[in-house]
Amino acid sequence: MRLEEIYRTVINYGMRKDPRGREKLKKELLRAKKSYDNMDKKDKVFYDTENLVHPYSDTRILYGNKEKEIKTMFVGIDIEVGEVLLAERLREKGEAIDLLLSHHPEGMALAGFFNVMYMHVDILNKIGVPINIAESLMSKRIKEVERRISPVNHMRSVDAARLLDVAFMTCHTPADNCVTSYLQNLIDGKRPDTLEDLMDILRDIPEYKEAARENCPPKITRGSLSSKTGKVFVDMTGGTEGSKDIFSRLSQAGISTLVCMHLNEEHFKKAEEEHMNVVIAGHIASDNLGLNLMLDELEKKGKFNILTCSGFRRFARKK
Repeated sequence: MRLEEIYRTVINYGMRKDPRGREKLKKELLRAKKSYDNMDKKDKVFYDTENLVHPYSDTRILYGNKEKEIKTMFVGIDIEVGEVLLAERLREKGEAIDLLLSHHPEGMALAGFFNVMYMHVDILNKIGVPINIAESLMSKRIKEVERRISPVNHMRSVDAARLLDVAFMTCHTPADNCVTSYLQNLIDGKRPDTLEDLMDILRDIPEYKEAARENCPPKITRGSLSSKTGKVFVDMTGGTEGSKDIFSRLSQAGISTLVCMHLNEEHFKKAEEEHMNVVIAGHIASDNLGLNLMLDELEKKGKFNILTCSGFRRFARKK
């Protein structure tokens, strides 16, 4: 497949799995177009027109000819300068690596990734949080993340890929949409009665099983094996953690159990105050699952040699 085809497949599949639904996405893109049309010409020069095509600012082709045929991918949860140099060393040893594919954003995808966090608003509203509350709480959190990202030297790995002339692409929120959709549908379908039942579901998934072997299993951080699950909310997409003040609203919306990639201490304490069950499925294991589901979709359309690095393990589902 050409690099452009890979990129568009990733975007389209991510949109199909987006928990907001097609109508919300359509409205968001229409708003983006209206905003762009009303811009001054001098501002349009700097506008990333990919925002008119899809809402995932953390997923981009960072370097490379879009017409390039991709046969061998070097895939990692993170592709930083070290991984770029590792890929070059492998190329020196005869591996014909055509594309560096990172889950976590780098370059312009990292600089603008906080923009995807606006999707939290619609996700929260969909599960019962009033839209005005969701908007108010998330606006503050998004500004916080924007300030944190702003000073980062985000072009280092992209510059390394450019100097070594190897294509580089990120796939963040589309892959996170895949894992969120997969787990929410699986859990809703199996209807676990207790957290022990829920843990059994997770432990049966290859990516979590492998993480457990590496001493990073899914964990119950609040609740016990005998705790009733109630209504389960899988919260694994939207860039990063949402507002720490949202947990009371989730509780009021009837959510009893959270299944997350990770939860920092401040967020955890807020969830604890609401007596919510918390299951940490695992960050890297969940990223593995999302990326594997995306690669399954790509391999329906093309055949690739996939080399893994940086915490990524390839588990292919049956086609």
